[in-house]
Amino acid sequence: MVKVAVSGINAVDNPGPGLGIIKGLREGKIPVSIVGLAYDAMEPGVYLTELIDRAYLMPYPSEGEEPFLNRLLYIKEREGLEVVIPALDAELPLFIDLAPRLASYGLKTFLPTRKQFRLRAKDHLPVVAEAVGIKTPTTLSVSSYEELGRALSGLRFPVMVKGLFYRALRAYTETEARQHFQTIAAEWGYPVILQEVVEGEEMNVVGVGDGEGGHFGLLAIKKLWITSLGKIWTGVTVTHPGLLAAAEEFVRHFRWRGAFELETIVSGEDIYLIEINPRFPAWVYFAVGVGINLPERLLRAALGQEPERDWEYPAGKLYIRFTDDLVTDLEIFQHMVTRGER
Repeated sequence: MVKVAVSGINAVDNPGPGLGIIKGLREGKIPVSIVGLAYDAMEPGVYLTELIDRAYLMPYPSEGEEPFLNRLLYIKEREGLEVVIPALDAELPLFIDLAPRLASYGLKTFLPTRKQFRLRAKDHLPVVAEAVGIKTPTTLSVSSYEELGRALSGLRFPVMVKGLFYRALRAYTETEARQHFQTIAAEWGYPVILQEVVEGEEMNVVGVGDGEGGHFGLLAIKKLWITSLGKIWTGVTVTHPGLLAAAEEFVRHFRWRGAFELETIVSGEDIYLIEINPRFPAWVYFAVGVGINLPERLLRAALGQEPERDWEYPAGKLYIRFTDDLVTDLEIFQHMVTRGER
């Protein structure tokens, strides 16, 4: 029985990837015991006792390395923890920096390097796209109102106004763009990214790179229906040759290590890179459902085993997300609030 901790168990309207990862691990061939890592006592995963054996509250990454590391070591001592699969952008830099120390305590991970992680910055997308043979929408980095005015004069509306790592707002006019610029700068700082909107079909690829230029499987999907927050609600598998070739080149060229998602817009023969996520997406269970258990393959890689590499899958398989209801005891919430664990 392998003890695995998984974060991102906030299965709300903006869901984390944790539950999809956990379902994949549960359906794999390796017997696992799951520890859920939460940042709030109200995260739904805390209460899903059939999926998650134990749950612990974590300090926010902003509190720094030492509280974070000490909490992980406490959980390791209590649970016999062996592997950690972080699933949230905000915590990944800490996990990446702490990976050597975690390994020295017997806590295994399988993560991108710091250099690879920096590729997710939106001002790096043109470099990545060129390296893998696809395109990006016109993208400008802006750090002042003066630069904003010059940038907007050369762009076609609508445009996306984005934080360097988080948040994206669509603007249809210059006034709206300036408002969004102010909002994002206040929340996430500079630079702010301006990106022209490309019309086409939203297609994403999920995979796990082996760190040596190969991978443990890929899955490409087309979004059919998204929420107001831009999260996929229904999707379908596709076998787009150009998109899958670009994903393989991404892994080969950058020697990507660990989970990743490429978000793209496909317009005719053109593929535009919109975003790189250095972790599993919330829809990762789609891959499990069509026979490519990427969470288990990442677990095997973390354990030093050789995962499967086959990744044939059928086009036209449908993914549907749904909400559910759960009634449980208030005692679980009280334990999380008072003790930080259940």
